[in-house]
Amino acid sequence: MSRFIVNRRKFLTVAGVAASTIPLSGCDAFDGFLSSQSPVRDFMAKANSLTYRVQRMLIDADALAPEFSASEVRQGQRPNGSTDPTGEDYLALKEKTFADYRLTVTGLVEKPLSFSLDELRNMPARTQITRHDCVEGWSCIAKWTGVQLAKILDEAKVKPEARFVVFHCYDTMNLGLSGAVPYYESIDLIDARHPQTILAYGCNDEALRIANGAPLRVRIERQLGYKMAKYIKGIELASTLAPFGSGKGGFWEDLGYEWYGGI
Repeated sequence: MSRFIVNRRKFLTVAGVAASTIPLSGCDAFDGFLSSQSPVRDFMAKANSLTYRVQRMLIDADALAPEFSASEVRQGQRPNGSTDPTGEDYLALKEKTFADYRLTVTGLVEKPLSFSLDELRNMPARTQITRHDCVEGWSCIAKWTGVQLAKILDEAKVKPEARFVVFHCYDTMNLGLSGAVPYYESIDLIDARHPQTILAYGCNDEALRIANGAPLRVRIERQLGYKMAKYIKGIELASTLAPFGSGKGGFWEDLGYEWYGGI
């Protein structure tokens, strides 16, 4: 009997086409399907879990996302989502050009920490030119500079029971009658410790602009753009995602998007 050889790229392409037949939760017409009791949502959750496990099997934990040359940066980073938070705490920081900003590191760590923007800038930096792929269908190549998240985690000494990094943000998103809620996102420790996962304070050789997430945003280059939280207030190490939002791992995930947005 002849061997059946699975080509990873072809497999992921087919899997991506299959996944694309499931509507995104941003479409109002499908709100009923995405309720917590919906069998459609249950199916999507199981598909998400399968996608995560399959990608973890097929892709090496340290495999790098493609990087580009400086000549391929042809425009500024396109803003999307919230572009100018209006919360009082953020406006106070913005008024002083983020001189009073502190990034907090809390949760399941032996050494809770707090960093000013200057302290982060004085740490060993990584610069990478990568492509931002948005779930809306567009992409943009930009040059990012920041500190590797792994270095922050090493300083905080992550406890063995920690499994996730949760990003708490200054911006809020409107949920209609439910009002505005703080934006949050999360990743597992595999992606958190990936060499290209950085807390970026610079873009295209300039200080990060407010429209792009100043003073600090995360870059997770092997995932889709909605995973890359902006306006980061603090990071929290956790063993479960249940206590945050609706327990799905992020603002958009609580509305039906996949938690693992790998590409």
